[in-house]
Amino acid sequence: MSSEQNSLVIGLVSISDRASTGVYEDKGIPGLRDWLQSAIASPWRGEERLIPDERAEIERTLIELVDEAGCHLVLTTGGTGPAPRDVTPDATLAVADREMPGFGEQMRQISLSFVPTAILSRQVAAIRGGALIINLPGQPKAIQETLEGLKEADGRPRVHGIFAAVPYCLDLIGAPYVETHEAVCKAFRPKSAQRPPKA
Repeated sequence: MSSEQNSLVIGLVSISDRASTGVYEDKGIPGLRDWLQSAIASPWRGEERLIPDERAEIERTLIELVDEAGCHLVLTTGGTGPAPRDVTPDATLAVADREMPGFGEQMRQISLSFVPTAILSRQVAAIRGGALIINLPGQPKAIQETLEGLKEADGRPRVHGIFAAVPYCLDLIGAPYVETHEAVCKAFRPKSAQRPPKA
């Protein structure tokens, strides 16, 4: 029971008009879930939401996940471009206490390795209370690249993925200590913040 209470709670939010109405199958939440299961070594559970591109609903969902469901980390997918219906970043900043601009900068840097249109992304990350909220791309391949980064043929990182910084950020805002599977994503912490691995 105590390990469940101390485990990480992650909100997985897919934002899509068409997927939320059943026009096509949502790929955002399964993509997020699959990657997190491969990358996180610590106990965690997910709170999943599939919602349309409506700013008020996105804001309500983010507030509910952090303030009521107790999420320490919320990952959104979709709705980050320049089109009029792309309002995820606006909703995220509206409910945030502080912006974390480095995440958005690095996500665009990763995507620019593949497509010049990465500069059109408005992805942001922000803190609300004791939770980190990050806007991710909508496609599973892009989700993986953004979280995991790009690797050389020998496995060394060529461009760091954003998730390497997430566990330490969670430490700093009072969330549970998170360990990762290093073959997928090595969490970076200063030596003074590292704990010995559990036996």
